[in-house]
Amino acid sequence: MPSPRIQALEKQCARIGQSQPESHFMKDYHSSALTLYKDCPQWEKTARAMAYAIVNQEASVLPGDTIGGRVYHLKEAPVEKTDPDLDYLTEARAAFRKVYPEADELFENQLIGGTAVGHITWFFDRILSLGVTGLRARYEEALSHARDEEAGQFYQGVLILLDALLEFNDKHIEVCRKAGNDELAERMARVPRYPCRTFREAVQSFFMQHIVVMKENPFGGNGPGRLDYYLWPYLERDLAAGRITMEEAREIIDELFLRIDERLYGRDTWVEAIVVGGTYPNGCSAVNPLTYMMVESIMELDITHPSVYIRLPENPPEDLLRLSARYMTSGRNRAQILYDPAVIGALVERGTPMRDAVEYACGGCMEVGVQGMTSDYLYIGYHNPLKMLELMITGGVCLRTGKKIRSFHAEKSLAGYDNFEDFYRDFIEEAGRLTRIYLHEQDIFSERAQKARPSYLISSMIDDCLERGRNMHAGGARYHDYGGTPIALPNVADCLYAIRRAVFEDKICTADELIGALKDDFADCARLQKQLRNLPKYGMDHAEADEMARRVAADFADMYLSYRTRWGGKGKPVILTFVYAPRAAAILGATADGGNAGRLISHGVTPQSSSMTEGITAAISSTGRMPFEKFAGGASTMWDFDSSWATVPVIEAVLKTFIEKGGQIFQGNTTPLEELLDAQLHPEEHRQLIVRVGGYSARFVALTKELQDDIIGRMRHGA
Repeated sequence: MPSPRIQALEKQCARIGQSQPESHFMKDYHSSALTLYKDCPQWEKTARAMAYAIVNQEASVLPGDTIGGRVYHLKEAPVEKTDPDLDYLTEARAAFRKVYPEADELFENQLIGGTAVGHITWFFDRILSLGVTGLRARYEEALSHARDEEAGQFYQGVLILLDALLEFNDKHIEVCRKAGNDELAERMARVPRYPCRTFREAVQSFFMQHIVVMKENPFGGNGPGRLDYYLWPYLERDLAAGRITMEEAREIIDELFLRIDERLYGRDTWVEAIVVGGTYPNGCSAVNPLTYMMVESIMELDITHPSVYIRLPENPPEDLLRLSARYMTSGRNRAQILYDPAVIGALVERGTPMRDAVEYACGGCMEVGVQGMTSDYLYIGYHNPLKMLELMITGGVCLRTGKKIRSFHAEKSLAGYDNFEDFYRDFIEEAGRLTRIYLHEQDIFSERAQKARPSYLISSMIDDCLERGRNMHAGGARYHDYGGTPIALPNVADCLYAIRRAVFEDKICTADELIGALKDDFADCARLQKQLRNLPKYGMDHAEADEMARRVAADFADMYLSYRTRWGGKGKPVILTFVYAPRAAAILGATADGGNAGRLISHGVTPQSSSMTEGITAAISSTGRMPFEKFAGGASTMWDFDSSWATVPVIEAVLKTFIEKGGQIFQGNTTPLEELLDAQLHPEEHRQLIVRVGGYSARFVALTKELQDDIIGRMRHGA
C-alpha cells in the first residue's frame, strides 16, 4: 500500500500530466540553429542547438519533491521554421523514393513498412558510477588523441552535451533553495556531477540524465532497461550501513515511477520499459530485492508508465514465479514476462557473445536488444506477409480493391502451379525481395541520421562509440541492427497448410475455385469455407500444422537474419502485433484458411483465437515448436484468461509450462469480458481500466473502437 505522501503525489502527478505546460524545446532547437549557430559546421550546429534547447528549459521543483527535474513531451509549441540541416526525415524519405519509385504502393499495401526511430537502452550507470565529470574526462582524453577529424568532432559534440546536462541540472539548485528544499538542492549539487554515493543520489542522477536524454531523443520505446540491476548496489550498501530502510526505498521508487508517468500521461504507446531480474554474466541469477520492490510498486500505482517487465533467470526462484503469476492476475494487465534461457539463447545463437547477451533489455514494447550497445533502429515497424500471400494467390490482384498491385512481382496466380512446393518457394522468394527493400530503407535513413541526428548525449553512453570515435548512427554502436516485424505469421501458416491440403493433397477444391471463393468472401461457398476451417491449425498441437508454422516463421526470420546493415549489423525478426491488427485487417481480403475479409490477425506467435480449440496447454505446445532460436529480436505471445479461472496457482502452472516449452515472452489480460463490454457502453465509468494491447498496456477507454474490439474478440482461456 503506497504511503499517504505517495497517494497525494499520485493525484498531483495525474493533474500535472493531464494539463502539461507547453514546451518550447523543439522551437528553441530549430530557431537557435537558424540564427545563433547558422554559420557553424553541421556537426557543431546540431550539438550547440541541442545544448541550447536543453539549457533553456524551465527548471521546475514543487514543494515536497525528493527527486528533482521536470520536462514535458506532449505539448510542443509550433516550430515556425525548421533548419534543413536538422531535418532527419524529409531528405531520407526523398532519397528512399528516388531509389524505389514504387514506394507509395508498397507502403499502401503494407508490403514494406516505415521507419520508427527510438527503441533503445543505454548505459546510464556510467554517469552513476563516474559522474558527468568522470565521463567528461574520458571524452576529453579521447579528444586529445582523436584518430581523425570525424572522431574529434564527435568527442567535442559529446562534451557540449554533457556540459548542457550539468547546466540544466544546476538551474534547479537555486529553484530548490527558493522553495526551501535544501536537502534536494544539496543532492543536485552533487549529482549527476560526481559519482553517486547513496541510493538517493543514484536515483536522482539516473532521473536527471534520463529526462535530458529523452529530450535529445524524444521517441517512444527508449527506456531505462535494467534499472534494478544498476541501482541495487547503491541500495545494498545503504541498507548495510543503516542509511535507509526498505520502506524508505520503496517510497523513492514509487515517486520515480510517478514522475516518469507524469511526463507521458495519456501517451500509452510511448512505452518506457524497465526490465527487472535476469542474469549475471556468470550465468547466476541477478534477481535482487529491488526486483520485487519495483514489481510491487507498479502493481499498486494507477499509472501506465513505466512498463515493468520481469526477466526470469534459468531455474527461477519459486517466489519470483509466484510474483510473476500475481502480477498477471493482479497487475491490471501490465505484466510481461521474459524467459532468459530462450531469449539469451537466441542472441547467442545469432552471434552475440554471452557476456553481451545477458545484458539484454526491451527497448520499448518487447523488442530485444543488448543494453547500451545498439543504435536506435532496434524496432523499425511492421510489414504484412498475409497480404503478400493474398497477392501471391491472386497473381498480384488485391481482393479488397480488385486492382493489380504492380510492385508485387507475381507472374501467375495459385492456379498456375502444379505443386505446393513451387508455390511456396516463389512466395518466400518474393517476400524475401520485399523484406530486403524494407531493410535497405533503414540503411538510407541511417545514413541521413548520421549527420542530422548525431545523438551525442545518448551516444556517450553506448559501447563502442568512445573507442571508435563515432556516434551511434555513424558506426559507433557495437550492434547496428535493424529489428522489424513480419506480422500475422500464424495466419500465414494456417493459410499455407490449408492450400497444401485443400488444393494439392486432398483435392477439396481447385485453385481457381479457391480464388473465386476468396474474391466473393465465401458468399456462396459455405461448404468450402467450413471444410477449410475444419482443417488442422497451428495451436491445436497438431504436428503437421505446427511444422508449417515453424517453417514459415523460420523462413521469414532468415530473411531478416541474412541481411547485413550498412555498419555490419544484422536484420532481426521482432515478432509482435502491437496496434497493427486492425490496420492489417483493413486491407485484407478473405483468407485461404476459411477466414472472412477483415478478420483480425493473430498476436505475435500466438495461434489465432479460432485455432486454439484444444485448450491452452495444446496451444503452448504448438508455440513451443516455433524456431525461437532464430527470434533474436524477441517473439511475444498473448494469453488472455477467464478471470474466474485465472488464479495465481493456475497462472504459475501455465507459466511453468510456457518456459518448459522454450517460450520467450508471455503477456495477457485477466479482465472479465463483461467489464470490457460495459466499458465500451459506459466509458465514463471505466476510466481506470487498463488492458494489455500487445507489447504495451493502455487505458481501455482511450483506445480506438477497432483495438477495443480486437481485445474483446480474443480467445479467453478457462478450465
